Amino acid sequence: MIVVLKHGVQRDKREQLIHWLEKQGLRIHISEGEYQTVLGLIGDTTHIDMDLVDSLEIVDSVKRVTEPFKCCNRKFHPEDMVVEVGDVKIGGGHFVLIAGPCSVESEEQIVTVAAAVKAAGAKILRGGAFKPRTSPYDFSGLKATGLELLRIARKETGLPIVTELMDVRDLELFADVDIIQVGARNMQNFDLLRELGRTDKPILLKRGLANTLKELLMSAEYIMSSGNERVILCERGIRTFTDYTRNTLDLSAVPMLHELTHLPVIVDPSHATGIARIVPNMALAGTAAGADGIMIEVHNDPINALCDGAQSLRPEEYAALTEKIFAVRKVVAP
Repeated sequence: MIVVLKHGVQRDKREQLIHWLEKQGLRIHISEGEYQTVLGLIGDTTHIDMDLVDSLEIVDSVKRVTEPFKCCNRKFHPEDMVVEVGDVKIGGGHFVLIAGPCSVESEEQIVTVAAAVKAAGAKILRGGAFKPRTSPYDFSGLKATGLELLRIARKETGLPIVTELMDVRDLELFADVDIIQVGARNMQNFDLLRELGRTDKPILLKRGLANTLKELLMSAEYIMSSGNERVILCERGIRTFTDYTRNTLDLSAVPMLHELTHLPVIVDPSHATGIARIVPNMALAGTAAGADGIMIEVHNDPINALCDGAQSLRPEEYAALTEKIFAVRKVVAP
């Protein structure tokens, strides 16, 4: 249920209503916009008399929310969420480029790539230290050493870092990570999501390989209902009947998610296609679809990459692409 208050309501009257609603066993999510304040009622609202609340002098309207996700529902929070990472802003009209190698392999590699993507316009550095792999025999990342190398690259370039956390037992190692990524395979690791909800770090939540948008939003709900509202959603492709690309990039998810939620939505065309030559076209398409950011894998030596070299752009290819992305962004920017 949401309660929309009239413009200019006195604070003491608003607090009286909130206090009364909390006494009914509800949690209240407050969203203050320029012209109205929305109270999102979280919990069992079946015993609340809608007509009684609607009749109050300070109330403009009362509506039932039928969707199971509440905290991340745009009805609860009409204004776009802007997630801030240092000086970088994501969402609410702020567009961001995220780039870097699939896996951190060495100091020289990550620093070289970080400098190159920054020069091309990227504002956040990605890189995997812990890598989920289909085969237990494949390279699975440098782990703690990889995190340290990411920190070195951040010091050298000033770029905030985003990297994937796979196991809640490793959370303490991520104390100095700027954005924690939840990968597609962990999208419904609910214990992990709850624990990340108790942190104050931005969480980049990737859509699962075979998950619906509602399931993605419910995963975001786990994080937000535990107290952390700084969530960024990522469309990275889903499994379909295609047999030529790694996955299918669901670009319709971008405008649909923007309609359903106030959270920022970014697109990862690298994992969606798995083919470097297709990544630029899909990156441009994701930008045109209204994404709040594009995340791309870039490697200085893709042929010899330890992980996902086939989908990685070379630095010069990435630089050429970002010019086109910024051109498209000028056309579609709100």
